[in-house]
Amino acid sequence: MATTQTLKDTGHRSIVGHANGNMKLRQNAETMRKHSVVIAGHRTSVSLEEAFWQGLKAIADRRTVSVNRLVEMIDSERTTNLSSAIRVFVLENKREH
Repeated sequence: MATTQTLKDTGHRSIVGHANGNMKLRQNAETMRKHSVVIAGHRTSVSLEEAFWQGLKAIADRRTVSVNRLVEMIDSERTTNLSSAIRVFVLENKREH
């Protein structure tokens, strides 16, 4: 089994060194990712941790809607900033399932 050591956090990925000398980039669940979405005909960017994007995608798949449509639904009911509203939505949905 190869041992790994994180050498540098690039903000989006970590550069990981393996005992065999190979290097690779790894996405972290806590890494922030920015996605563009269209809400009411306007394009906007949303920054979320990778884990929340994955959770949002899973919820959208279960509901058979696009991630963009799900974000529009969240946006229509939010009382805080969009990124926070998405995080709360994903967490509440996780508790229900």
